[in-house]
Amino acid sequence: MPFFESPVARNALVILAVIAAGATLYALAGILTPLALAMFLAVMVDGFARVLHSRLPHMSKRAAMPLAVTISILLFGGTAFFVAENATGFATQLVAYEPKLDAVIAQLAGLVRVKNPPTVISIIRGLDATKYLGFVARFVQDFASTALFVLVYLAFILASRRGWERKAIGLFPQREERQEAVVAFLRIRDGVERYLFVQTVTGLMVAGLSWIAMAAVGLHDALFWAFLIFLAVYIPVAGGVFAGVAPPLFALVQFDGYGRAIILFIALQLIGMIIGNVVYPRMQGRSLNLDPVMVLLALAFWSAIWGLTGAFLSTPLTVMAMVILAQFDGSRWIAVILSADGDPQQLKNKMPNEPPDKGLLGSKNPAAKPADRLAKHS
Repeated sequence: MPFFESPVARNALVILAVIAAGATLYALAGILTPLALAMFLAVMVDGFARVLHSRLPHMSKRAAMPLAVTISILLFGGTAFFVAENATGFATQLVAYEPKLDAVIAQLAGLVRVKNPPTVISIIRGLDATKYLGFVARFVQDFASTALFVLVYLAFILASRRGWERKAIGLFPQREERQEAVVAFLRIRDGVERYLFVQTVTGLMVAGLSWIAMAAVGLHDALFWAFLIFLAVYIPVAGGVFAGVAPPLFALVQFDGYGRAIILFIALQLIGMIIGNVVYPRMQGRSLNLDPVMVLLALAFWSAIWGLTGAFLSTPLTVMAMVILAQFDGSRWIAVILSADGDPQQLKNKMPNEPPDKGLLGSKNPAAKPADRLAKHS
């Protein structure tokens, strides 16, 4: 048996290739993270354009894309400006909370008769508490500082969209190979697009309802907290914990007594449970086809490589990796492990040319059949 036909040798080669790819991604994080953000923004813009086309009766496909780009750039620029205006003051306020947090811990320890209560610094194992208190604020400051680069990447990606079809023909001259490549691309695009769309819609729901709850109890910087909660929703598991725990924790140090902090905690937990257990499953369905355990492992893997940017993009990046790995015999076993049902090739509950809100918000625009889509690219 030739060396490369041996399953053991082939699998070992795949594992080495994954390790080498991870090392490369880590080494080039400074260059690739803005590009990755721009690519996923481009996916969102493309999906947004199809939503506009399907929902606005007189909106043509040609006009939908410029309108989607304009709205997206205005929103993205407005977000960067909002972060730049508020992050510094917010980070300063977080640092000032450290002694108050120590006092709250001491009060709680006194209630349960604990001697020598720990401080915030000792709780985080002697590391600098201000590093953790200002972690999120510094991230959004970095986000604001790199927003220009992301927008530049986004502009070039959108400008070169038409050239990709000609490149596909050059890369895959055979019709069957080209069809397989198009199917894989559409599966990646639709899985990522649907995930980002659902996370954005549910994130806006959670952030909006959380802002109402925080404003009702009088929490300082309620709007900025809502913005942080919206960003946190994109991080699996950890984002939900942050959204439900961080604001009540700082309500403890802002208000005298525990009443409003407890009310806020209960309200945020109810919001998280309703959105996470009722709304989100109905919208998301089974389209991603990712194993829940693999979602957590992907979060740890991409966070280790790209930090918080990797945490935000961990799920869509894993979807993309699963589909690509499924195309090759030597790496298909990895895709099977990543999938929820053992069939990474399936495109769940979604036709390739549907807008991302199809079946979620009552869109009635008929989707093109996969064969029609393939014919267009062939």
